[in-house]
Amino acid sequence: MNETMKTLKERRSCRSFRPDPIPAEILDQILEAGTYAATGMGRQSPVMIAVTDKTVRDRLSEMNAAVMGAHNDPFYGAPVVIVVLADRNVGTYLYDGSLVMGNLMNAAHSLGIASCWIHRAKEEFDSEEGKAILKSLGIEGDYEGIGHCVLGYAASEPNAPAPRKANWIYRV
Repeated sequence: MNETMKTLKERRSCRSFRPDPIPAEILDQILEAGTYAATGMGRQSPVMIAVTDKTVRDRLSEMNAAVMGAHNDPFYGAPVVIVVLADRNVGTYLYDGSLVMGNLMNAAHSLGIASCWIHRAKEEFDSEEGKAILKSLGIEGDYEGIGHCVLGYAASEPNAPAPRKANWIYRV
């Protein structure tokens, strides 16, 4: 089995992370993989915010939890959060951002980093607080939060993959 297929078959979402930081050179490779995601007509509508600052990470965690009406850490203790947003003015923005998320998670796994897609980025960045964060970073435009790719070292071994469902593929 080639390395790409191995990565695709073995990657699992992680919901328990160690607090250890990810080396910058590894994070840079994961982010670069996000920039190579396919996008509609090559428009590259997404942007990524790589959050390694604990104060900002914890602020995003609180905002995300508030959307759920919860008080726990929806990022499962992951030390890194990559927020993926995409320009609503591009017809394929949702798909473009989703493909970025997939690239990030698969690249992370290939480099020994665990990941999980966390929702509610849309609600976070549609809020006044979220818009203020974007403005403070110089991100202007009509961006929608697609997801948070949380990254870190897994606190435990991942579960084995579930058996593939019947009738997944139809051939004509």
